[in-house]
Amino acid sequence: MAGAGEAIGLIETKGLVCHLVATDAMCKAADIEVLEQVSIGGGFVTTLIKGDVGSVRAAVDAGAQTASQSGELVSAHIIPRPEPAIIGLFVK
Repeated sequence: MAGAGEAIGLIETKGLVCHLVATDAMCKAADIEVLEQVSIGGGFVTTLIKGDVGSVRAAVDAGAQTASQSGELVSAHIIPRPEPAIIGLFVK
């Protein structure tokens, strides 16, 4: 789970290829951990990552830019110091 100095980041894309290249860019941009990938249907996929706030910010920025260039970025968001229950919604 995320600790006091950590954050979670979420990127939602439309399309598998866009999702894969965005996730790859996030992993290469910073020291983060991919927690979960959720497919909600219709080609929409959300990736949840965690790490320190700076790393998550850098990773989400890189992933969002890559997704915008390679497909369709739906949303990108960072939550610093998330409540553990939020992460529990995604990671079982």
